[in-house]
Amino acid sequence: MPDSAPSALSVGQLSARSGVAVTALHFYESKGLIHSTRSAGNQRRYPRETLRRVAVIKMAQRLGIPLATIHAALQTLPVGRAPSVKDWQRLSEQWRQDLTRRIDTLLVLRDQLDGCIGCGCMSLQSCPLRNCDDQLGEQGPGPQLLEPGPERSD
Repeated sequence: MPDSAPSALSVGQLSARSGVAVTALHFYESKGLIHSTRSAGNQRRYPRETLRRVAVIKMAQRLGIPLATIHAALQTLPVGRAPSVKDWQRLSEQWRQDLTRRIDTLLVLRDQLDGCIGCGCMSLQSCPLRNCDDQLGEQGPGPQLLEPGPERSD
C-alpha cells in the first residue's frame, strides 16, 4: 500500500502535528532552527523530518536550554533526515552536564532560601543568596544588583 502522507507539510499541518503554534514555527524558522521551501503559490512547505526537529526543540526548551544552544546543536545534525535515536543521545549528553550543574545550583539556592523567608531584607548587605560574604555591602544600602549604575560583575 503506497504512503498517502504528503512529502512536505504546510505550516498549519506542521503546527497541528507538532502542537506548536504557527507563530512559534515562524519564529523557529527566523532563528534558523527549522527550514522551509516555498510552493508555487509562495506558501511555506516543511520536510516531514521537521516534525522530529520540532520535538527536539520542544524537549530542549522544557529543559531550559537556550535557543542559541539548541541552534548550535541542531547544526550538528545531518540535513535531509529526521534526527535519530543516536543523534538525540549525542545531543542529550551534551546538555546533561549543564542540566546537572543547574540542578545542583538550584538545590543549594533552595536550601538557603529558608533563611530569607520573612527577613524583609532589601539592602542586600548580608544576603547569602545574592551577596555572599557581604561583597556588595561597601557599595552602600539598597538593592545594588537591581538599581542602574556602573557595570558590576555578578
